[in-house]
Amino acid sequence: MSASEQAAAVRSGDVSATELVEASLAQIERLNGELNAVITLVADRALAEAERVRPGDDRPLAGVPMVVKDLLQLTEGVRTTFGSAATGDFVPQFDTGLVRRLRAAGAIIVGKTNTPEFGILPTTEPHRFGPTRNPWDRSRTSGGSSGGTAAAVASGMVAFGHGNDGGGSIRIPASCCGLVGLKPSRGRISHAPLVPQPAMLSGDGFLTWTVADTAVGLDVGSGYEWGDLAWPPPPSATFLDAVAREPGRLRIGVTTVAPNGVDVHPECVAATERAAQLLESLGHQVADEAPDWNAEAFIETFTSVWIAEQGSGVEGIGALVGHPLDLDLLEPLSREMYEAARGMNAVDAFRALIAIRAYSRGVVRWWADHDVLVTPTLAQPPIPLGSLDPDPGAPALQMLEKSAGFVPFTPPLNATGQPAISLPLHQSADGLPIGVQLVGPPGGEELLLSLAGQLERAAPWAERRPDLAAVRGAS
Repeated sequence: MSASEQAAAVRSGDVSATELVEASLAQIERLNGELNAVITLVADRALAEAERVRPGDDRPLAGVPMVVKDLLQLTEGVRTTFGSAATGDFVPQFDTGLVRRLRAAGAIIVGKTNTPEFGILPTTEPHRFGPTRNPWDRSRTSGGSSGGTAAAVASGMVAFGHGNDGGGSIRIPASCCGLVGLKPSRGRISHAPLVPQPAMLSGDGFLTWTVADTAVGLDVGSGYEWGDLAWPPPPSATFLDAVAREPGRLRIGVTTVAPNGVDVHPECVAATERAAQLLESLGHQVADEAPDWNAEAFIETFTSVWIAEQGSGVEGIGALVGHPLDLDLLEPLSREMYEAARGMNAVDAFRALIAIRAYSRGVVRWWADHDVLVTPTLAQPPIPLGSLDPDPGAPALQMLEKSAGFVPFTPPLNATGQPAISLPLHQSADGLPIGVQLVGPPGGEELLLSLAGQLERAAPWAERRPDLAAVRGAS
């Protein structure tokens, strides 16, 4: 069942919230030993909350078990580690605004999910907790940095999971695990009461099987919180309404050329070309067009901003958990990025921030004459675990260079702040999920959700599931 179907079943009395949570916990017990998706379980608390949900509860997520990524969003009374040994076993004393909204909507958190240290990499292999494995192929990544959540949803531990996305970290695991993953517009979901980093690259969202569930999550989680720095205009109706709405005839550009010029796998090209053909058959105006990505300038400025934010983030997380982080406990990549950030001066950091905002203005102008851009989500199918490890003797920063060959299509949209969604429209010849990315104009979630809903009706994917019998210990 989708999350929406689960809530409806609780509402009607066909199933209890307790039964849903018990089923979720049983699936975690059965599969997590191999997949390593959930790293902190709160079974007793979840069952106690489920007992308080009654038939007739009209909240949109009443009784629905869910997971929260162990990064940025804080959960009162539940360990939060940011994927790092340096944070210890920090237990927040409050919920962040998004978590509060989800709980108020009836969702029941059963656990926190695995993430790379500080969410840096597009694969989930932290030293502290070990790798999360892809339910479709245990030798491959589930993506990152929301890879734990994606594996939990794809394996049926839950139908609804939280993620966040600073360079593709919702869309990447959505593609790797055959899910829907929307990065909302900048400011659509508040960071409150935390303060976002200056470039505001990261935003929160959800990983689901259906476009409708993603829309429900956005309806629940979005909205202004006092003191927010920026926020997009509200939708004309609910985001869920947009899913069933016909999008009209759209002007759609398509490209399979990576912004940074890396090679794109034939399966990822085929996925995008098939999506373009489907869109044309649905009556849209489709052409081989794309923004001028100005790759060289983007890579330099994005990397500088990213390093600066990681440096300040290490110190900010230390302040949040109540003690400076022990740099000796950081993974080599985090430590090298922190040291590089400490070597930057204020002028360099601000110059990079201004440059990335100027870059964004240039890219976004493309949408003045277009409605949607379609690209591969990734340049490769899910890569084998360990693929991003640095070469012997190379600095850990080499992992960023290797990442660029896997995820060239997602980071520019974090710079621009536009909404972008990955849809599981394709499978490779060997059965691996392949996502296609749709990018809308600033504030254009309604448009994207309408188009995604149309594609889902034309080429449904929800019945395509991984073979969980292949997981060790499965009956």
